[in-house]
Amino acid sequence: MSGRRLNRDDWTAEALRALRGGGLAAVAIEPLAARLGATKGSGYWHFRGRDDLIAATVARWEAEHTEAVIAHVESEAAAIDRLRELLRVVLGHVGPFTVELALLASADHPLVAPTLRRVTRRRLDYLTALFTELGFDPARSRRRAMLAYTTYLGHAQLARTDPAAVPAGEEERRAYLESVLAALLAPDGHRT
Repeated sequence: MSGRRLNRDDWTAEALRALRGGGLAAVAIEPLAARLGATKGSGYWHFRGRDDLIAATVARWEAEHTEAVIAHVESEAAAIDRLRELLRVVLGHVGPFTVELALLASADHPLVAPTLRRVTRRRLDYLTALFTELGFDPARSRRRAMLAYTTYLGHAQLARTDPAAVPAGEEERRAYLESVLAALLAPDGHRT
């Protein structure tokens, strides 16, 4: 980054990278300044302190990993295509999982907890609306939204702990995504 002035976006981008690699403990002005080749004064110019940096970083994560994903998916006209694209995006890439899991590991942190709750609600509400649009009643839509979201979280954990266990090739990923989609759309079983 030498030769150009850093801005808040530069700092929060680097903070997300640090979060991915070292959890919330890695998000601090001094180590980020070293990584950016900047002075800590530059960090304090943009942020009042570590808490301000954490808040801005978590807000950026929310915008990029929830709102931007939903906006992208909304470019599809049909609900089934939106759901398929959402699954492709969130189950098809390993990198974002590490940030998500690092934030989940810090779920009790006062600057992280409210954002995690808000993101979880937003994601579940969005999924519920998709399933409702696909013809499921509100209760079934909510349950399927929870199933889809917990599938994502489980996939994230599996990708982190054993990356070789998740589908690797394009054909394998496509088959996996279609299996997940089929399971989420299957009619409810009847119990006797």
